[in-house]
Amino acid sequence: MTLQSIDQYGPQFQTKVIASLLTQKDFLVNIHDILDESSFGNQAHQWIIKEILDYYTKYHTVPSMDVLKVELQKIENEVLQLSIKEKLREAYKITNDDAEYVIEEFSTFCKNQQLKKALLSSVDLLKAGDYDSIKSMIENAMKAGQDKNIGHEYNKDVESRYREDNRMTVPTPWDTINDMLQGGLGNGDFGLIFGNPGGGKSWSLIALGGFAIKMGYNVLHYTLELGEDYVGRRYDAFFTTIPVNKILQSREKVEETVGSLKGELIIKEFPTGRATINTIEAHIAKVKSLGIEPDLVIIDYVDLLSSKRKSTDRKFEIDDIYTSTKGLARELNIPIWSVSQVNRAGSKDNVIEGDKAAGSYDKMMITDFAMSLSRKKEDKVNNTGRFHVMKNRYGMDGITYRLKADTSTGHFEITDEYDGDDEPVPTNNKQSFTNIDNVDRKNLSKKFFELNT
Repeated sequence: MTLQSIDQYGPQFQTKVIASLLTQKDFLVNIHDILDESSFGNQAHQWIIKEILDYYTKYHTVPSMDVLKVELQKIENEVLQLSIKEKLREAYKITNDDAEYVIEEFSTFCKNQQLKKALLSSVDLLKAGDYDSIKSMIENAMKAGQDKNIGHEYNKDVESRYREDNRMTVPTPWDTINDMLQGGLGNGDFGLIFGNPGGGKSWSLIALGGFAIKMGYNVLHYTLELGEDYVGRRYDAFFTTIPVNKILQSREKVEETVGSLKGELIIKEFPTGRATINTIEAHIAKVKSLGIEPDLVIIDYVDLLSSKRKSTDRKFEIDDIYTSTKGLARELNIPIWSVSQVNRAGSKDNVIEGDKAAGSYDKMMITDFAMSLSRKKEDKVNNTGRFHVMKNRYGMDGITYRLKADTSTGHFEITDEYDGDDEPVPTNNKQSFTNIDNVDRKNLSKKFFELNT
């Protein structure tokens, strides 16, 4: 290692590091364990790094300029205050052209800075003949920049695997699905429902979001196809059990029902193809800044997002979108539900299998839970359908269930397990579903099955 290689990570490079930390949240997430303010050469840089680390530890995000301005006012040393302001101005002026280089070189930077300190400190130790201390300092310097967290130590971390709060979940409206998921879709999980056009996919998302809200969870619902007001009216129909085509005449009932809800709902529309996962992430950050902590994110639907990596091959873009969505769920530690289309062959089947879902293999490889919603023409007439569990990271899959499906209110009820050899049991009963708070689902399913045998 040459002196030249050590000196190349001077003030200019350190300012670029700060610029990347303030603008690239992923960078901070990946290196916060090894970030050390003592690696930075001047007091202003050290103050900024410490503030970034402290803020991230408390809020798991990057401090804004406004936050840093507030903290700056607390500094009594005017010279230091002016110096920090100047360094922040420099950092915010820097473009992201060198961002990839900075990220790649950061580990080497840490190692170089610690080695430089070790060499300077070794002069006095050398005079004293303390060679063991010199050796130890240099060895520690060479270890700098390495992630301190080696991972889950299997033999030692047994207790952590079995803590009751180890996996937090948001339940679905269906007890059967919750049992399969060990409680519901977990924090950091990505769930997907495949279905044919007009089959009720978007309504199934309303059911998932509406049930979560009734249970006291906060929901962010992103719509890329339907308007915010119309999605809101669908939620009104779900909560009141009044069909959506009649909901405009039931405003008083809506206001009464909405006023008793336990959770919060925010519906945000983005034009088709205009939003990316970064757009969604930025909006979530904005919502959190207003004091609303989301427990569940719904995207209707992920395929309509735009990829950050443009390509002539749409499949490549879709893979990037799905990977980014899964990454967002993991980063924010929030479950995400979405839906996707099936191909033409799948729309004709009683049960949509994995090979009939458009691009299903790659999508299911990324998701944690995937199921299909099958509804043929006769199903739409009879308010029936079938759920088929395609993939389940937490247990059984390959099982199909009969549904009673009301796509005027968004209520789907699993009635019994479906035998693939027989036809779905038709019903002309279009009666609205009982208020979900007053329903014993298992008993309802049993009674419904008995009535139709």
